[in-house]
Amino acid sequence: MKNTKIIQDLEKLGIKGNYEVVYNPSYEELYQAEVSPENQGFEKAELTESGAVSVKTGIFTGRSPKDRYIVQDDVTRDTIFWDGKVNLPTTPEVFGSCKELVMNQLSEAKKIYVVDAFCGTNADTRLKVRFIVEVAWQAHFVTNMFIRPSHYELENFGEPDFTVINGSKTTNPNWEAQGLNSENFIMFNLTEKLQIIGGTWYGGEMKKGMFAMMNYYLPLKGMASMHCSANVGEKGDVALFFGLSGTGKTTLSADPKRYLIGDDEHGWDNNGVFNYEGGCYAKVIDLSEEKEPDIFRAIKRDALLENVVVNNGVADYTDGSITENTRVSYPIYHINKIVLPSKAGHAKKIVYLSADAFGVLPPVSILNDDQAQYHFLCGYTSKLAGTERGITEPQPSFSPAFGEAFLTLHPTMYSKTLIGKMKEHGAKAYLVNTGWNGTGKRISLKDTRAIIDAIIDGSIDNAPKTQVPIMNLEIPTELPNVSAGILDPRDTYANASEWEEKAKDLASRYIKNFEQYCDTEEGKRLIASGPQLQEQTI
Repeated sequence: MKNTKIIQDLEKLGIKGNYEVVYNPSYEELYQAEVSPENQGFEKAELTESGAVSVKTGIFTGRSPKDRYIVQDDVTRDTIFWDGKVNLPTTPEVFGSCKELVMNQLSEAKKIYVVDAFCGTNADTRLKVRFIVEVAWQAHFVTNMFIRPSHYELENFGEPDFTVINGSKTTNPNWEAQGLNSENFIMFNLTEKLQIIGGTWYGGEMKKGMFAMMNYYLPLKGMASMHCSANVGEKGDVALFFGLSGTGKTTLSADPKRYLIGDDEHGWDNNGVFNYEGGCYAKVIDLSEEKEPDIFRAIKRDALLENVVVNNGVADYTDGSITENTRVSYPIYHINKIVLPSKAGHAKKIVYLSADAFGVLPPVSILNDDQAQYHFLCGYTSKLAGTERGITEPQPSFSPAFGEAFLTLHPTMYSKTLIGKMKEHGAKAYLVNTGWNGTGKRISLKDTRAIIDAIIDGSIDNAPKTQVPIMNLEIPTELPNVSAGILDPRDTYANASEWEEKAKDLASRYIKNFEQYCDTEEGKRLIASGPQLQEQTI
């Protein structure tokens, strides 16, 4: 009876054919389909000795931001931040043409997977999302990454708030005439409440697509919507970790001494912090049980590896020949110490993670309230190889709210809601560099974990401190269990003048980037909280 209703819904969308519908498949059903001899190419999964399956996502091993569009119409014209860079406009007519291509592809499918799930832990703010896909492992991905309804919730799911239709096997031959970037497309129509995907097999487009929608709806209701991981201690103390891909959000929040709330996307309302997702999506390049035991042990049956080289059933996490952006998705309950449901109280510690590839930022800086706002609006990091199509070496990047690629409103909306919550609940912010220093080596995970421990337990606030010029940052000079000689980045260079030269270059980039916020008195006031380029001596 349920499948009959689902087929009727698919036909209303325009998917008409002689296909079998698999509704909210079990993990066993997905596993059998993934390893089936009938599946070939990108549909085929390999079984690994851990019990997880591994898939390839084709030429797209990361998101394709230049192929992402939002329909500009009466709903979005005055609300979406049309920056010409992240939120690219398209017309209802072009969307309709691409939608028809996807519907025609799916109408020829033998089997269609329909997954109904929640995006968001809280019943009063979550989205009911329906995913429609042809590929078993894509159904597996969203089953892992979104919140799985109970049997009762599924029976009473009703009409979805948003629908994602994945036509990864389809491309658009008319893209040039329609003014698009390529034959591939990721499009959102907020009037029809649809996302359509064509040409890319990368599962992250579905995950981040719904994050972008939460980033639209929640701040308009006065809630903070955040690109961060979150965990909570035995005493209910909540910590947030902001950062782009590759900066350590997932790794650092999977702390055996604390309970995981979530690893990537959260909201913050009057009751506290809550997860949008039901799973984790971790980078696995160079993964080892010794360095990241929780993530390593989470890779077992029901986990889904992406673009990992597998030799005779053994996953080789050191091999980045397909991409540096190798990934695993797994249900959040694969981590032993979690909070269920995935929410907790108000945050007290806010950590901004930056993977600085240029050896300038200190391993940790203590921020005052204005600096917290300044650095949140800047969101500096280095884009690391593989996280987006075309990124093959580190590039300096400023990403407002540490998540520019997923912001649908003006960046100051996210700053306003987060800083407001921080002030209301007395939260303190820290800037942590998980990247490189003057040695040319990446700051060790061991040292970064010790820094996070000092932030969480408050010992950093009582440590001796000094000022780092040019970057205008206060840093501790010593911390428990942190290697001597790394806390001041100048000490990691043979000649401190080399650091000064790099610091002036980075400071000038900060200053130029922040000009976009200086058309208001608030923005002008915050300039003093950022890097300064007056003549200074080391």
